[in-house]
Amino acid sequence: MTVPSLMQNYQRQSYVTQLHKVYNELSQAAVQYQTARNAVNLKEAGLNSQTAAEEFIEKYFKIVQKCGDTQTPCFEEKSNYKKLSGNQLTAWTSPMTHYVIASGASIGVRYNSSYEMICEIYVDVNGKKGPNIVGRDLFPIFLYNNGVIDDSGFSADITAPMTRDEREANYSVCISSEASSWHGCFGKILNDNWEMTY
Repeated sequence: MTVPSLMQNYQRQSYVTQLHKVYNELSQAAVQYQTARNAVNLKEAGLNSQTAAEEFIEKYFKIVQKCGDTQTPCFEEKSNYKKLSGNQLTAWTSPMTHYVIASGASIGVRYNSSYEMICEIYVDVNGKKGPNIVGRDLFPIFLYNNGVIDDSGFSADITAPMTRDEREANYSVCISSEASSWHGCFGKILNDNWEMTY
């Protein structure tokens, strides 16, 4: 392998490692939240509003900065994020509360009780630093009512954990030129055993 491809592979693995760290923290937080309240799911435990979602993040993550519903300075400006296709992002979910956590990652949380989901969480694994590309250092991940973290399941018949085929179908959204939808790369990473193979 050439030096540039080795460097590229190293950088990709670094992003995945940082994403996996946030994933682990979030997964542990969901278990602790549910267990502390002796509940069968997160809604029953009290995760049932935007305020509750913010309290959840603030209790279980070490917050360095809170930016509220303003994207910056916790995240880069939306106009500076691109998709893998090169298209500039045109959508950023609202309302969403934005934070920087101790690891240096930026996270945004939005309560969303669509279907079995409970929270949309945007993760920029290295904060405002580049490359600011969806599927490289920026990922939307989804916390489900059963405590599972997975990709987007915007359908009544999709529950978490999603199947390999459901995740592969979602991946087409991540690599498409459509700039208003950008989930799918996280599921691909889950399918490929925490490796960025794309």
